Amino acid sequence: MTYKGGYMIEALLGSINRERVLLFLYTRKEGYAREISRFFKINLNQIQKQLERLENGAIAYSRVVGKTRLYGLNPRYPFRAELNALLGKALTFYSAEDRKKLTMDRRRPRRKGKPL
Repeated sequence: MTYKGGYMIEALLGSINRERVLLFLYTRKEGYAREISRFFKINLNQIQKQLERLENGAIAYSRVVGKTRLYGLNPRYPFRAELNALLGKALTFYSAEDRKKLTMDRRRPRRKGKPL
């Protein structure tokens, strides 16, 4: 998943995986490590490292729901508005197909008999 010229804010963030994690959390509001790693087809360990770094820097938060640790962007992060603006702008450079994949948040199975 890239925009025409490569990755948007990788150089600024220092890691393409950090960019991916931030975009995922920005578009979906919350997610767990395995979900993010499956979405981008990346090793789970790499995603967990980025989530840990973001949480240690107070950019992200985590909470446990059952046995799952959910992550989201920290609403108390001092630069939250600026980060959202940056991620929103970066998202506009991705293809319409990639934006649709990122924003489609379907977590439950479709109701039996419901038309596609």
